[in-house]
Amino acid sequence: MALSTEAVTNTFRILADPVRRYVLYYLDEQETPVSLDRLATRVAAWHTDSDPDAVDDATLTEMRTALYHVHLPKFSETDYIEWDTDSRTIRRGPSFDENASLFRLVADHEDVLPAGGP
Repeated sequence: MALSTEAVTNTFRILADPVRRYVLYYLDEQETPVSLDRLATRVAAWHTDSDPDAVDDATLTEMRTALYHVHLPKFSETDYIEWDTDSRTIRRGPSFDENASLFRLVADHEDVLPAGGP
């Protein structure tokens, strides 16, 4: 099925931000929903190139806030994730699998991508 120009544009907007790429990479590894706290810890660890246990509280709070208020709403709009705000869990959405091969291609070349967003 061919994607609309808007869908392609949205996909590249999502992939342009390293935090959102890390979210996609992590969710691609998960079979079941993950908590916001666990997602924030993993993404913060990738983003700071550290061990999940070594992420300091301030960085973790900042990442959790950014995910909750910025990144997860963008994903929800594109159906890449299903986000249950009551249980604070995130799972892959209907559009995730449709675009997973693109996410994986980008992941394979993450080392040549710029660290910051556009």
